[in-house]
Amino acid sequence: MLGLPHVVETMQWGDNLVFWVGDKAVGGKMFCLLNLDAGAHGVVSYSAGPERFAELVEQEGIVPAPYMARIHWVAVDRWEVLRNAEWESELRAAHEITLGKLPKGVREVLAMPERARAKVIAERRKVLAEQKNAAMDKGSSAGKASAGNKSATPKKSKGGAGTKSS
Repeated sequence: MLGLPHVVETMQWGDNLVFWVGDKAVGGKMFCLLNLDAGAHGVVSYSAGPERFAELVEQEGIVPAPYMARIHWVAVDRWEVLRNAEWESELRAAHEITLGKLPKGVREVLAMPERARAKVIAERRKVLAEQKNAAMDKGSSAGKASAGNKSATPKKSKGGAGTKSS
């Protein structure tokens, strides 16, 4: 899969090897998830598309992917369910489906020369890391402030901007 254009892999959600079209820092989207945990459900999940989804779930050993079936992902129980050539075809199609759904801005980043693209990705990762650190700092300082002021009561929302109503 790494031979396909713009594929990035990450380890996420425990023992899952996730393959993305484009780096997720710039809005890339995942197209395949390999479950490396032997006790878990299925060995691989991937984007099948609406037409292929309906065909695939008719086969023994292929089911709608948990949490992802609504966007036409399937989960395969065992590697033997498909032959090697079928795996190659399915995963290449999953990559193409996902590439076709990327927003214009992400496709523009992917179209950049490699050095420019790498620079944009590095800058975006830096911004995301700073935002994450700021959020963590804010959360820990808010915890310290409320721990130090036991008489503080939470403010009630008056339904202004930024609040949801049912």
